[in-house]
Amino acid sequence: CKPFASGCRRDREGLVSEDAEALAHFADCRQPLDTIAPIRFADPLAPAPAAERIKRKIDYEALARALQLLDESSDALIVEGIGGLLVPLDPRKPKLTVLDLIAALELPAVVVTRATLGTLNHTAMTVRLLEQARCPIAGIVINGYDADSARHGREEDLAMTTNRVWIEKTNRPPVLATVPRCEASSVRPEKGEIPAAILEAVAQTYWGDVMGR
Repeated sequence: CKPFASGCRRDREGLVSEDAEALAHFADCRQPLDTIAPIRFADPLAPAPAAERIKRKIDYEALARALQLLDESSDALIVEGIGGLLVPLDPRKPKLTVLDLIAALELPAVVVTRATLGTLNHTAMTVRLLEQARCPIAGIVINGYDADSARHGREEDLAMTTNRVWIEKTNRPPVLATVPRCEASSVRPEKGEIPAAILEAVAQTYWGDVMGR
């Protein structure tokens, strides 16, 4: 489930989230796309400003129905966030954020973080906020890692070579997977296309254990 989706395209059936298409494909989910992504916006904005721009109320009942239906009809429920923890969700409640949604759902969080410079600070702040809100954290996934950052004549990315080790040193949750960087043109999850290197990296973790199943 992707409760909030922005930057959606407009089809004859209405707004369609490419993220929802990817989730449906890889989870083999038979539910309609508007159940997988119940709250959608055309503007590529955070949910609160996107809703304010079109003067729309957040339909929490639709969100609750979608989550219940997906939970009852699936072997496991994975809920994707939008932006970072402090992204605002509702223009009528500006202080309501993604963190509040995570806390309300009471599901273990997987923190997906980048591999480049700046990630140590962002990752630690995200983990700290989740811990302060008493949200369980299943682990961390490092995304866009390049093991040979000096290839193709580029200068070696020293941050890239040290960040993974230091993310583990400075945070309690374990690193569950380190996902390699791939050419953007080869990664089209909404079309069901993800390079084998990414799938192999993610497969190093048995996600049933992460979910307690």
